[in-house]
Amino acid sequence: MTDLSVLTIVRNRQAHFDNLVEGLRRSSRRPDELVVVDMSDVWLAPPSTDFPISMIRLETEGLPLAVARNRAAAVANGEHLLFLDVDCIPLTDCLATLHAALVDHDALICADVRYLGPDDTRGSWTDATLLDAGQPHPARMFPATGIRREPNPGLFWSVAFAVRRARFEALGGFDERFTGYGAEDTDFGFRANAAKVPLLFVGGAVACHQHHAVFDPPLQHFDDIVRNARQFRSQWGVWPMEGWLAEFERVGLVALDDNELSVLRVPTRDEIEQARRS
Repeated sequence: MTDLSVLTIVRNRQAHFDNLVEGLRRSSRRPDELVVVDMSDVWLAPPSTDFPISMIRLETEGLPLAVARNRAAAVANGEHLLFLDVDCIPLTDCLATLHAALVDHDALICADVRYLGPDDTRGSWTDATLLDAGQPHPARMFPATGIRREPNPGLFWSVAFAVRRARFEALGGFDERFTGYGAEDTDFGFRANAAKVPLLFVGGAVACHQHHAVFDPPLQHFDDIVRNARQFRSQWGVWPMEGWLAEFERVGLVALDDNELSVLRVPTRDEIEQARRS
């Protein structure tokens, strides 16, 4: 019987993917299967593992995150689903701790994600070296051990979370009306909260997020963010991604009020490149 399926979506991150798989190999509780939805320009080579792996190819020019996650869940066989961002390396007890929490709780269960610097996974690494280097997210407070219920559904984290298959299906999966990048995970957290499904932050389930260049604000996803923000506002009556929208407004790309988000212009290529952070 397949009990725990790890689900990963990836686009052009071969080295990060290799480290994720190595983390799964070292886990005290191995996955019963790994499902990979590959959106890469050049398809990933299937890794060598001692657990089953399914590689699903999804041809796309963008990042259809909701579609890709739903595709992974549809292919998975497990009763328990662990969505793990391709940038994450699960530490030794991450899977075991999340799985134990999921057996006891019908909830959205988030792992404690620590952010790594650009050199922290070069060469050999261990749990100790990654823990020493990793920095916690400043807005998400995890207990050292045990479980804390988080009352704010806006802090749901799709980077590394576990959910029972039956609950994921009852919630309808990720809403594919959110196309491309942005707000699909916040919507999922809000829908879970509306269905009275608790959001739990689990101590001791650590996944270390590998470094990659980012855009701040993410101007390369400007069209997706505007479209998805409007979709979210129409459903929930509030604006998501407030920091990004405020920054778009500050530089004259949009005008934002309580009810309307108007595009004044699109970012230039130079502006997008200037937003890149190493």
